[in-house]
Amino acid sequence: MESYVLDWVNLLLRWAHVITAIAWIGSSFYFVFLDSSLTPPQDEDLKRQGVSGELWAVHGGGFYHPVKFALAPPKLPTNLHWFYWESYSTWLTGFSLFTVSYLYNAGIFLVDKSRMDWAPATAVAVALGFLVLFWLAYDGICRIFGQRKNGDAIVGALVAVLVCVAAYLACHWFAGRAAFLLVGAMLATSMSANVFFWIIPGQKTMVADIAAGRSVDPIHGKRGKQRSVHNTYFTLPVLFAMLSNHYSFTYSHPDNWLVLIGMMFAGAAIRQFFVLRHGFKLGRNPHPWGYALAGVAMIVWLAVWMRPHSAIDSGATEVRNERAGAQIGYKEIEPILAQRCYACHSDTVQMKNVRVDSAQAVAANAQAMYTQVVVAKTMPLNNATGITEEERQMVKAWFEAGASVR
Repeated sequence: MESYVLDWVNLLLRWAHVITAIAWIGSSFYFVFLDSSLTPPQDEDLKRQGVSGELWAVHGGGFYHPVKFALAPPKLPTNLHWFYWESYSTWLTGFSLFTVSYLYNAGIFLVDKSRMDWAPATAVAVALGFLVLFWLAYDGICRIFGQRKNGDAIVGALVAVLVCVAAYLACHWFAGRAAFLLVGAMLATSMSANVFFWIIPGQKTMVADIAAGRSVDPIHGKRGKQRSVHNTYFTLPVLFAMLSNHYSFTYSHPDNWLVLIGMMFAGAAIRQFFVLRHGFKLGRNPHPWGYALAGVAMIVWLAVWMRPHSAIDSGATEVRNERAGAQIGYKEIEPILAQRCYACHSDTVQMKNVRVDSAQAVAANAQAMYTQVVVAKTMPLNNATGITEEERQMVKAWFEAGASVR
């Protein structure tokens, strides 16, 4: 019953997280596009009001004319929309989902004893430390170098190094799937922290100064814009990390930290292409295709580098040779299931409401067993029970021979 309730909680949190993330990422992408597409105003009245850029657009059968003021509008509007609940809701639902999916059962989902044999409580503490320490380090880099000459390039380089170090440590300390998700959550936490600690407070200060008739310090807008730009480069790497848990060939690779870094680099490069392409159309930026090609080239290289080899290990080869021409039946795989699978899928524990402790249950779940144990190799989770490649090949031979349970 507990597993059933957790499945419902997981489903609803994931649904809410995706919905709020779409709202946040959508608004972020739109405003980056808007800033890149603004042109100097033609109307003299707009110039007198302090408008620095405008955009004419058509959408949904209507014409839109957004404008951007260089610093502040002549008069503060009565209705002013604030873009922050999208960010906060995304982080809250994401952290709740991470808690339910990984932290709640840290000993199963977070800990990989072949990498780091620590207590679940320790693993949880270290995982939470990733979120906090990365933000503090990233924020410190922005504070120290962000306003210097060539500050954006310095910050970008240092943050890239910081992400690489975090990815290396996470992939060597945690289970692969959890490590990828943790690095994504780390970046997403910094994105939301940028909104909470810098972007919104700066905007509130500007609004308060306008309301009080004081001059507006442009530093608040510059800092907010800087953090907002960082957020847009984090977006595609975060999305990859969140989606990667559905593709075990990424996080189960022996050098999974390189896979994670490579895909995050590809995401950031492709995002840079989209950021610059609007300005290129207006003659402001050089041709951005190089960034897109760099991102695609990285993905292609990773796909070639990670390709599976046709040969299997010697143990599996011996099994195949010994059993050539002989059919593997239920009696051959039952000991494997008892040793490797019953701990989570039996009458006492039924993770995901799946049992494999009887011939009837095995017959009902044969396809899922083949997919998870042989193809994706995601089960046993984090290989907590130590299934061997030889045993996986026996399950494969049993399934391909007809999955008999007699």
